[in-house]
Amino acid sequence: MQGMETPENLSSFAENMSYFDRGLEQAFAWLSGNIGTFLFIIFIGLSTIFVARNVNLLMENYFKSASRRLHMDTTSFRMFRHIVVAAIYFVGIIVVIFSIPDLRSLSVALFTGAGLAGIVIGFAAQSTLSNIIAGLSLALFQPFRVGDRLNIMNEYGKVTDLNLRHTVIITWDNRRLIIPNSIISNEAVINWTIEDPAVIWPIQVGISYDADIDQARKIMIEEARKHPNVMPPQELKYSVMKPSLIKSETLKTGFFDSPVLHAVDPDFRERGEVKVHVAELGDYSVNLRLLVWFKDRNIAYGSGCEIREAIKKRFDKEGIEIPYPYRTIVYKTDIEKEKEAAKKFASGKGNPENV
Repeated sequence: MQGMETPENLSSFAENMSYFDRGLEQAFAWLSGNIGTFLFIIFIGLSTIFVARNVNLLMENYFKSASRRLHMDTTSFRMFRHIVVAAIYFVGIIVVIFSIPDLRSLSVALFTGAGLAGIVIGFAAQSTLSNIIAGLSLALFQPFRVGDRLNIMNEYGKVTDLNLRHTVIITWDNRRLIIPNSIISNEAVINWTIEDPAVIWPIQVGISYDADIDQARKIMIEEARKHPNVMPPQELKYSVMKPSLIKSETLKTGFFDSPVLHAVDPDFRERGEVKVHVAELGDYSVNLRLLVWFKDRNIAYGSGCEIREAIKKRFDKEGIEIPYPYRTIVYKTDIEKEKEAAKKFASGKGNPENV
């Protein structure tokens, strides 16, 4: 019968149970003989977690209270905090390893064959080690810092964290982009915040070929000037010997913010000027490009959209057309009819009005 137990199944079950019983006996024997070591391992594990979490919390609270007075660099501090916490966990693991005799003898054997073990571990942890080295490099050379706004991997966002493994960027639509440090260190990055956050923002508007370009330019400049986020006209004096300076709100070097002001690039010392250029003579429109200054990239996109809307409403009032694309559709049957009419006209049989 299908539901009856065969002698083979019963013997296999009994054999498995005997293996299980022997395993339990060995486990209880080890615990009874090493109860002190077992309790010590639990104590070290819990102590390591407790110390690491509290050190992390204390360092975070210290940074919040001291950053106002010492101007501490967020990026360098966070990397230092991650390293300290990782070191605490590493010390706890080492203590646990050397508290177990079998693991201690194994670790001694590994250190004895450190060359081969290093090669094996290096290949196994290649990705992790590359991320750690890249993270330390990013924290040291600082192509971007925590709080900077970047364009990277076709995304725009704000850097919220840089740790030993990855960088966290919160995008404009509130997504968290987590990029391994080894990848982000090899990417081309547009940093909108570093040194000088002011930005020239382009706004494209197309007008019809019949519209007055000078009138359209005047309207676009007037509407841009009305917007509160557009920078007023200003010129920062620059000389080779003593360049003009901007107050450093974002420049940070090393563990502390630099109290030194940074120089203005001489090519961009004139700020707040609003310009309109004829960017392209398109298929159906004259494309004008409005260039305006904003204090930083964070407000540029939204303000640009508002200015574009104001220009559209003003164009409607002033009668300046923003044209639709024009397309001429020719049917094949119409072409054949025109050819037949042309032949008849050439032979003198057709009506000239049909050609």
